[in-house]
Amino acid sequence: MQWLRDMWTKEGPGIQKDAPAKTGLALFADILVREWWETVKLNVLFLLASLLVVTLPAALAAMARVSVAFVEDRNTYLLRDFTEAFRRYFWRATAWGLALAGALAIGVHAIITYAAGARDNLMLAAPLAIALVATTFLTVLAGHLIVLMVMRDLPALRLLRLAALASVVRPLPALAALAFNAALWLAHILFYPVSVFMPATFNFSLGMFAVAFGVHRAAVMVLALPEVAQPHRKRHAPNASRNN
Repeated sequence: MQWLRDMWTKEGPGIQKDAPAKTGLALFADILVREWWETVKLNVLFLLASLLVVTLPAALAAMARVSVAFVEDRNTYLLRDFTEAFRRYFWRATAWGLALAGALAIGVHAIITYAAGARDNLMLAAPLAIALVATTFLTVLAGHLIVLMVMRDLPALRLLRLAALASVVRPLPALAALAFNAALWLAHILFYPVSVFMPATFNFSLGMFAVAFGVHRAAVMVLALPEVAQPHRKRHAPNASRNN
């Protein structure tokens, strides 16, 4: 049974120290090729951890934690890292998941309502556009927030502020990651039943890896801000009194 234990606990593959640096899609493909089997196993872990439904946000956070490790080329011990992250972020992820799910549900409901009314009343086109933009921004913010949450322990308001800032500074990579996720599920629908095993093998983990890869640079940028990099730094006023 040694091989079975090693499959889940052994150290992940790395890269050569003298390998030329890659960026963009080349780096995305390189990491994906290197970590493809870990990605499949991560997908299985996510599905098992999400069976109770209420554990879905924590499972997403744990999957995001491992995906960030892939992006940063850190050694990963898949089962241990996933389990530790699941326990560590359970309550925070659940709270954020409920809040974001509620906000997204309101946005989607507004889009559907205004879209139905805009066919008969063009005056509703303006609120429809606002609802579309707001819901899209909220989706981008959710991607940044979950990655920032697993990269640094921050108070809730500061985490939300940094996620919003990252979403404004670099929205396009996050949008590209969301489009990639949409393409994965569209392919699953179009090629069904041939694609019946896509969700069970890699759809969820590959989608989260795409999100982590897309928002990672913006997350690093906002975490490097002075007030975040040195949260406990205090400014001491000079002593105005002098001894006679």
